[in-house]
Amino acid sequence: MRKRQLGKTGLEVSELALGTWGLSGDAYGSVPDIEVDRTIDRAVALGITLFDTADVYGEGGAMERKLGKRLPAQRTVVATKLGTNLDSYPEKSFTSEYLYMAFERSQERLKRDCVDIVLLHNPSLKSFDDDETFGLLKRLKDEARIRAWGVAAGNYAVAERAIERGCDVLEMAYNCFFFRDVKRLGLKLRSEGVALFARSVLSYGLLAGHWTSEREFYPPDHRADRWNAEELKRRVEQLDALRACVGGPAPTMRSVALRYVLQNERVSAAVLGPRNSTQLDQLVRDAGRMPPYLAPPTMAKLEAGLLANGVTGE
Repeated sequence: MRKRQLGKTGLEVSELALGTWGLSGDAYGSVPDIEVDRTIDRAVALGITLFDTADVYGEGGAMERKLGKRLPAQRTVVATKLGTNLDSYPEKSFTSEYLYMAFERSQERLKRDCVDIVLLHNPSLKSFDDDETFGLLKRLKDEARIRAWGVAAGNYAVAERAIERGCDVLEMAYNCFFFRDVKRLGLKLRSEGVALFARSVLSYGLLAGHWTSEREFYPPDHRADRWNAEELKRRVEQLDALRACVGGPAPTMRSVALRYVLQNERVSAAVLGPRNSTQLDQLVRDAGRMPPYLAPPTMAKLEAGLLANGVTGE
């Protein structure tokens, strides 16, 4: 498992991370408890050192508690997200008072004297106006209760403001179909030494290439509300750009999609979202072991195909 520098933090992490939203049961439906344990343990065995979670993944912080119980603290890095209060309306809260309370609960569940990375969980632009919020994050860092802080950003404007506020880490959607925001941020990420976690690297399964345009989703699967029938049909047709690049070192469409993300040197880690250990093994195998993940001619062919198929990256 190759490792990459985590921006200016001084940390080094595996270039593949285990995301735990899917394992929590909140995203796609319930996952047997024994399979959650098996997948976390398998990630450790494969050399994955970065684990991405949130205080609202699973009832009562269940995923944080799982990670706190199963991870070897000295050999792993945990990034958790704070700022969602399921007991209030609106659900988002980034005041220093709420974040401090949420942080202490997360710290207890994770069983870490120092929480590696704390991310604000999809804040709005207005949230960045509160100096006390960022004063708290600085204080927790100065007191060695966190090692780095950042923002899970939903768009370019939020990510840009986070960089202006001095974040160490950004987590953003980045894949073959959604790449424009990350590309626009490239120079700022490099000049400010900000690490990037790429999430949604398979666009919730779309880029694996297994769906037909008639595919349907039903609650509690979050994809039931993500695409309407017309948009899904268009996206499935656009997959021809990836299909044309399958072969050689990239034997599947899933492999093409993962390697596209890893080819970007600004990416510190690609966050995987398996729901079981078998899927995790497939993803790690398809990601490859070393650069170039996609040879320059293949990358050029993919980018040209995306453009020809109407993919704009947003």
